[in-house]
Amino acid sequence: MSKAIYSNDETKIHAVGDSFRIYEWSGGGPPYLHVHFEDDEAWHMLEGTLTFKLPDGEVAVGPGQTIFIPAGTPHTFYEAQGPTRYLIILTPRLDELIQELHRSPLNEHGAVTARYRSKILMDGDT
Repeated sequence: MSKAIYSNDETKIHAVGDSFRIYEWSGGGPPYLHVHFEDDEAWHMLEGTLTFKLPDGEVAVGPGQTIFIPAGTPHTFYEAQGPTRYLIILTPRLDELIQELHRSPLNEHGAVTARYRSKILMDGDT
């Protein structure tokens, strides 16, 4: 299984993926743990702190820090300490997935994620 790569005050991020898109966003992710089977994504924090839930625990990522989630890594993220502002780096397929999820009711998210080579994980799934 792939592991997340994240920076801290002592290290700088160095992670290579395929083609990507980058946006300045705010807010948390979906309420469920999920995995993208073929797509990498990354966040670089500008303001606030996002907490990432990963299979081996949680990682708080604050201003100036970066986290890279390689394809195959279960994850979700949330604002545990107030509002955030960050750069998100993602593939075109993930960009399209997120746009479709925002237009879809929660009970359709499983079918939507499957169309984009992703999966919502239930308790006990990895």
